[in-house]
Amino acid sequence: LGIGALHVVDDNFLQPEPGTSAGDHLVGGLIQTAFFVSLAWAYPRLRPGLRGTLAIFVGLFMVVMGAGEAGYYTRENGPSGDDYTGLLAIPAGLLLVGIGLFTLWTSRKGGSLIRRYARRAALALGLLIGLYVVLYPFAESYVLTHAARAYVPTPQLGATFEEVSFTTSDGLQLQGWYVPSKNGAAVISFPGRKGPQKPARLLAGHGYGALLFDRRGEGESEGDPNALGWAGSRDVKAAIAFLRARPDVDRDRVGGVGLSVGGEVLLQTAAETDELKAVVSEGAGMRSVREAVHLSGTDKIVATPVFAIVTAGTAVFASDLPPRGLTDLSAEITQPVLFIHATPGQGGETLTEKYYDAAKGPKEYWAAPGGHTGAIDAAPEEYERRVVGFFDRTLLDK
Repeated sequence: LGIGALHVVDDNFLQPEPGTSAGDHLVGGLIQTAFFVSLAWAYPRLRPGLRGTLAIFVGLFMVVMGAGEAGYYTRENGPSGDDYTGLLAIPAGLLLVGIGLFTLWTSRKGGSLIRRYARRAALALGLLIGLYVVLYPFAESYVLTHAARAYVPTPQLGATFEEVSFTTSDGLQLQGWYVPSKNGAAVISFPGRKGPQKPARLLAGHGYGALLFDRRGEGESEGDPNALGWAGSRDVKAAIAFLRARPDVDRDRVGGVGLSVGGEVLLQTAAETDELKAVVSEGAGMRSVREAVHLSGTDKIVATPVFAIVTAGTAVFASDLPPRGLTDLSAEITQPVLFIHATPGQGGETLTEKYYDAAKGPKEYWAAPGGHTGAIDAAPEEYERRVVGFFDRTLLDK
């Protein structure tokens, strides 16, 4: 438990991510540190059953802390910074799990053999349920806020591009590529520099400027990662400002294509600023419990409690609160939006219909084939006709 607390302090306060400071992690770091310290104090005072159960859960979580963050970055780039204390958390967590299993197995030896093994079977079942319902979403939120793609992919944009950088409103330096515009309009393809290359290449082929960049905490960009994109609108707003200042771009001809979480972030950005003139949102779904509560039927019953834990964990690990729900934000969008909904989709993608219904401006809807963000491969000609045609109408025909 001491090693777990050490890694939390190292990660949040001693060696924070480039572009961030200890103050950016104050609330979440203190909560995590207090958890490990208080558990270490309370551990010998607890009953054996609770002591063993907590040891298993916390031990497994420490293994995720080490493997999901330090293990990943060590594999990609070699260990550095807080990776060393993160790697120490792996054997410490495994030791805790072993202690917990031993404690549960040896506690309450009295009674008949049948009763002892029935109790152990019930404990095992309870642990499995707890692992799925509580530990898994909590551990997922840790990985979502501590690990992102560590490398910059090979550019395959089909056009000459520039290496560019720009700064967010909270002082982070973001790195990316930009294909200059030939028609006075430019489109942000988001998030990252891997998956968004396909729509960027398509749009560049039609004369549009195309901007791709590593979001905060990813690749060569500064900041803390958050795969749910809670602070992503700051990154997109900085990208919009960069494009509006370009001599090859008309300030009123900046649009965006967002894939998955990128689609969610672009919807939020469109609700918060009118400088983004047109949006293609593909595969938007859930990023917190604020979206999960708008699901229907069984999906709502299953996803809401799980996403409540993911949301709470993400809030602690990111020292941040979730953004407003996308149903409410979509109701504030007045710019043209093309909503693309995969059939079948994933990650609450059925909510795209509700975002479409809520939007107030000109809007189009396409139930596309190919699965989550797969329309460009499954129906390339229709994708080109719909997406390029949408931007032609909304950014060029003014």
